[in-house]
Amino acid sequence: MKRFVIDVREPEEYAKKHVKDAINISPEDFLKGAKQLSGVPKDTEIILYCISGSRSNVAMNILKSMGFTNTVNGVNIRHVEAKYTD
Repeated sequence: MKRFVIDVREPEEYAKKHVKDAINISPEDFLKGAKQLSGVPKDTEIILYCISGSRSNVAMNILKSMGFTNTVNGVNIRHVEAKYTD
């Protein structure tokens, strides 16, 4: 099963630096239903991060309300790179 790493920061922040292979879904996109994840199985592992873990925590709760069951708040780039990437 594929793992998704999602950068929850604004596109400008993502453009400066992001985890390799991470996709960018901004807070605004999450509030609009994160259409980028339509068709993704609800049990897919999704690792979310931002700068401090605050926005990624909100996004994680939104995903849970949408029925996603395997979400993790990775907090920030450094934590995600250390724990979830090769």
